[in-house]
Amino acid sequence: MKPVAIFRHYVTEGPGYFATYLDRHGLPWELVKLDEGQSVPRSPDAFSGLAFMGGPMSVNDDLPWIPPVLELIRAATARDVPVLGHCLGGQLMSKALGGKVTRTPAKEIGWGAVKLEGGTEARSWFGDCSEGFLSFHWHGEAFSVPSGANRILSSAWCPNQAFSLGPHLGLQCHIEMTEELVRAWCESGAREIARSDSPAVQPVEAILQDLEPRVQALHEVADHVYDRWTQSLRG
Repeated sequence: MKPVAIFRHYVTEGPGYFATYLDRHGLPWELVKLDEGQSVPRSPDAFSGLAFMGGPMSVNDDLPWIPPVLELIRAATARDVPVLGHCLGGQLMSKALGGKVTRTPAKEIGWGAVKLEGGTEARSWFGDCSEGFLSFHWHGEAFSVPSGANRILSSAWCPNQAFSLGPHLGLQCHIEMTEELVRAWCESGAREIARSDSPAVQPVEAILQDLEPRVQALHEVADHVYDRWTQSLRG
């Protein structure tokens, strides 16, 4: 089977639990280290699917790898090669498909409830958690839902938390978190947290509270999402 291409945009924002899931299910994957200058593939044809992780940059920044990534996403969606985006990855998907990414009224960092939107389509991705779930967030920008896509997740601070378009899924929240990633981000982002006056930014001690059960519960949601997404992988 062709590998899943996982695109890393920043060294501390790797695939996390997504890689664990793929390994557990015997699904091959390849890490494309854009943060180290690795080239963006010209075509999606060598991969069974494309997954884009997070990063502190904006999709509106003048970075050399952003235009070819947007072209790659458009090519993949045109050929039904499934695309999955986490946070920055979801923003890249939105922009590639005609949406916009803009600054949010309130930066969001920490644990926050999200709720399902869109009935059957949302449940096909997130399972029968009708009251939603607790997800992890770290963003100051958010995407609009591209034309033809379905909004399937929302939250009090960010109305567009996820959209689906056939086999493709763009997420604003982070379902790929592990305990190690949460602790690492809290350490590297402690100054950002301390300086923020946003009501949606939690202090580090609140983020780390009950970390193990929160991450375990998030993995159960991620399993359902990744089960649904990998059903459409190309051989």
